[in-house]
Amino acid sequence: MKLITFDEGRVGRLDGEDVIELDVPSTRAYFEREGKVDETGERLRLADVRLRAPIRPKKFFHTAGNFADHHEELQAVDWSHPVHKGIVFFQNVDAIIGPDDPIVYPEGYTRELDYELELAVVIGKPGKFFSPEQAIEHIAGFTVFNDITARDIQRKEMESGVFSFSKAIDTFCPIGPWIVTAEEIPDMMNLAMELRVNGEVRQTGHTSQMRVSIPHLVAYHSPQTFSAGDLLTTGTISGVAAVQPNPFDFYLQPGDRIEAEVEGVGVLRNHVVSWKDAYGEPAPERVDW
Repeated sequence: MKLITFDEGRVGRLDGEDVIELDVPSTRAYFEREGKVDETGERLRLADVRLRAPIRPKKFFHTAGNFADHHEELQAVDWSHPVHKGIVFFQNVDAIIGPDDPIVYPEGYTRELDYELELAVVIGKPGKFFSPEQAIEHIAGFTVFNDITARDIQRKEMESGVFSFSKAIDTFCPIGPWIVTAEEIPDMMNLAMELRVNGEVRQTGHTSQMRVSIPHLVAYHSPQTFSAGDLLTTGTISGVAAVQPNPFDFYLQPGDRIEAEVEGVGVLRNHVVSWKDAYGEPAPERVDW
């Protein structure tokens, strides 16, 4: 099943090119109710609705350094601290945007805007302190996540061995275009991944390249306590702009169009706009200390 949020927050499931509306206030509530919801009886054409971010989680767990190829290429970057596979932090849920929403370039804050294709796992069952074997019953589905990152801010953060602000700025958290429920994915560790900017392939990878499998990741995060509808990311694949010989040839710019694709899950499309085009005024300067 493909679950969507559309128009002004309505919830539905896809049936071919149609949307079957569900009688539930949000996809998070859908998982809280264990999927036991009725249909409203309304059927719409997918082409006639506006897709939104498929879910607004209570918590958004983030994983870093988990793909082998990406981990290797990070060795060429002069970070002040190593990026270990166990790095965990929370994403800013208020930075979430959906498919076809603009990523607003905050020029007063960064000049090094990067992309990171990731798979996001949707937690369907609450729980804590469970094993990788038990984790399977907590995985309800998947969506695509593009972890937009301000590398110049991240570089400064890394002097303290952390990074969060650089990934949590408004509109830096595109997810979508829908949630594919777990039964639609026969093997979560066998999915191709690719990110394109203006049609040019920038990132390629495969979930089989994860250093820590998805069930182990879910179990690893479980001491922090899962709620139904929480999201957990798996880390990005190789090919980010920051590791290129000349990163400034690859960093995102206003006008760029991004397609982030995970096999069997979908293609998440977003575009970058300048602050002035988004808000009609110059970008504010960063408040610093």
